[in-house]
Amino acid sequence: MKTDFLHSDYSKRVAVIDLGTNTFNLLIADVFAATFNVIHSEKEGVALGMGGINQGIIATDAFQRGLLAIKRFAQKCASVQVEEIRAFGTSALRGAKNSDDFLREIKNQTQIDIQIISGEDEATLIYRGVKWSYDFNERAAIMDIGGGSTEFIIANADGIENKVSLDIGVSRIFQDLILQDPLTKDDILKVENWLQARSKDFFKNKQCDILIGASGSFETFHEMIHDAPFPIGIASQEIQMEDLNRILDWILESNQQERDEHPFIIPIRRKMAPIAAIKTRWVMKNLEVNRVFVSPCSLKEGGLL
Repeated sequence: MKTDFLHSDYSKRVAVIDLGTNTFNLLIADVFAATFNVIHSEKEGVALGMGGINQGIIATDAFQRGLLAIKRFAQKCASVQVEEIRAFGTSALRGAKNSDDFLREIKNQTQIDIQIISGEDEATLIYRGVKWSYDFNERAAIMDIGGGSTEFIIANADGIENKVSLDIGVSRIFQDLILQDPLTKDDILKVENWLQARSKDFFKNKQCDILIGASGSFETFHEMIHDAPFPIGIASQEIQMEDLNRILDWILESNQQERDEHPFIIPIRRKMAPIAAIKTRWVMKNLEVNRVFVSPCSLKEGGLL
């Protein structure tokens, strides 16, 4: 993918690696004074948190998957002459007792330094990323559905009003609760109660008319609605509430085989898509959302600044 802009004042070729709990993301871009030109972008389903996130460890097989992914990313960076690599570890690494071992092995084999960031710093980077695609002239809430954590940022034209990183990621829920496939009404209620118990009252008195879904699952929702890949570029795309609710209903009623066969649900999301759907609908209800936008930007674009 390549996105072209009118630009001047060339800065440098930068790679940002987002080591998410489910997905590792690589973005390579030429960064200018006020914009960037994408050279390469890819994601890999690593499932770093699978088998250990709720116990505070990176499981042996996840450790190896993560290491192989970073080695491939490093090779890609070298092939396009990246000048600087910025790599950010998030929820799975924040809570893992053996995260130092993982970072040390990556350093030994790739020379890449991974910075494990706090949940609040992660939220700030997500806001900076989304800001490339949405001007916040209208107050809006950002939601970034992660595997280990989910970040919420409420912002307006003056900047951030509130932000929080909550340990309510879909992988945590998937590994903590026993759920049927397809989900039952009791399963949906079980997940909603789990979310409520861990939301730390963040949503109390925080009504927000507009919700911006940051990349990830929200791009999947958009692609399922339109039966087409997400548009190239960094512009946010509005989706109609009736279309979104139709897709969320389909996901919640689907079984694993149906999700496996859907061309616009990537493999890493197929098992946990129903949990993401419950969470999205639960957040929209809590915030009293009336409009939803999807931003293709998130932490990795925020890391370019």
